[in-house]
Order: sequence, then structure tokens, then C-alpha cells
Amino acid sequence: MNVQVQKSFETSPGGRGEAGSGKLFLVGTPIGNLEDMTYRAVRTLQEADIIAAEDTRQTRKLLTHFEISPGKLLSYHEHNKVASGPELIRFIIEGKNLALVSDAGLPAISDPGSDLVKLALAAGISVVPVPGANAALSALIVSGLPTERFTFLGFLPRDHKERDLLLKSLEDQEGTMLMYESPHRLIKTMESLLEVWGNRRIVLARELTKRYEEMARGTIQDCLVWLQEYPPLGEYCLVVEGAHPDQVKEKRDAWWQPLTVEEHVRHYETEGGMTRKDAMKKTAADRGVAKRDIYNQLI
Repeated sequence: MNVQVQKSFETSPGGRGEAGSGKLFLVGTPIGNLEDMTYRAVRTLQEADIIAAEDTRQTRKLLTHFEISPGKLLSYHEHNKVASGPELIRFIIEGKNLALVSDAGLPAISDPGSDLVKLALAAGISVVPVPGANAALSALIVSGLPTERFTFLGFLPRDHKERDLLLKSLEDQEGTMLMYESPHRLIKTMESLLEVWGNRRIVLARELTKRYEEMARGTIQDCLVWLQEYPPLGEYCLVVEGAHPDQVKEKRDAWWQPLTVEEHVRHYETEGGMTRKDAMKKTAADRGVAKRDIYNQLI
């Protein structure tokens, strides 16, 4: 049995690991409102030997606000993680406590902090969470959509085909869906959601915890119309209703489920006397996909 057990001996950087090595602290920072910074997060940043930040300019402002010395600030981001990651791990092994922060919210969620965590665990280093604000969960709890089960998707793929394939694989998931999106890709992403998942309820959340915090609630179609009058501004968190259980059950119990796409089309050709074109159209309607998807699978 190969089980790795971590027990944190201290809850702040004041302590060291068993062998004198330091620890990696993942420190949550505000997503907009500085009052969301916790006492523990401030103390952890004060006591850490090194602070690794995604954007040192942004973090320097945070440190200045809480009167924390920026002299121990180092850069760690997507473009330098291959070189910086091992170096930061070396510092920890030598006995230094390192606090990792992202630009906003919890580090290691949709950012390179997850790679540093993997390196730390591989080196036997204790990784300690210092909880804080999170945009996706903040949007979820005010969405009015079910919170019992949810799936976080981060940023969807930029490529249209890859995005649609991912959405298609999740179309029968009944839990609420959470994702991030930039303003210039928001409308295209919502059009993909509408095409693949149908006209579900959605919440568009932006500027969370800030002065101009805004939540737009409605169906995907309604919100697309609304965005024509109020173009996207800033990064968004999307909260999307999951699949309806009755529809999922109906689809799973459908007579055509055991059939391949070819067998499904052939059924309508032989039993229904349809042309191949009409049989493909009917098959696409049964399966809730575009006709071109059926065509592509048959060529």
C-alpha cells in the first residue's frame, strides 16, 4: 500500500517540517474587495520567507496595503514555471517557508500553482491551504441554481471543435456547471452552450465583490439578447443549470441507445422507408446532435 500522509505541525509559517525543510502555503487573496483578506492570510504572508506571485506588480499593491515587505517577492507564472518551479522547491528544501498567491482568489485553480503543488508533493514537502475568496463558488452561492452538486470547468477550450466535444461529454451531467470566460470569447462560448446543451438557465457574474458587481440571470438565449445591448466587460464567471433528470432518464431509456449511429440510420431507412438524408436528420434529432455530426461519423 502506497499512501502518503501529511500532518501539518503548525498552521503558520512559524514551524518547519520534520526534516527542517520549509512548507508551501497556498494563500487565498481577495478577488476584488480587500476586506475579504483573512487575518490568517495576512499573518502567513508576514511570516513567510518567500512570497511567490503570478503578477508581482499586482501582489506588491496587496502587500503594500497590508504593510507587508515586498522584498521577499518572487515571480512564478505560466511562462517561467519550468525554470522557477524547481528553484522555489529548492528554497523550501533548504528550510524556507514559501507562500504562493495568485492574482486573485485561490492559487492552483486555473493557474500554474497546481504544477508547483505537484513538485512540492513529489519532494515530500508539506502543502498547507490558507483558505480565502473564490470567484466560482461566490457566483454559485448567489446564482439561485442547485448547489448540491457542481462541476468546475475553468476556461473552456478556445478551439470550437474541442469546446463542443467537451460540452457534449457533459450534456447529461445533472449538477450545476461553473466556468470562467473572458469578455471577447463570452458570446461564442454561450452560443456553443446553447447549441450543445440547449436553452438552460444561466447566471453571468462579473466584478464580484467590487463596486460594480453584477449578476445577469435568465436563459442562455435571453442573456445573449441582453449582451447585444450591454456588451461584455471584464472577466465572467458562468453558472449554468445542469441537465434535467427526467430528460436524462428519457434519453438513457431510449430504444436507440444500444445502436451504433450506422444502425440507427439504417433503422429509419429500412423500417421507416426514409431516404438516407432524412434518416440522418431523424437520427440527429433523436440523439440531440447536429446533422453534420452524424454525417461526419458515417464517412
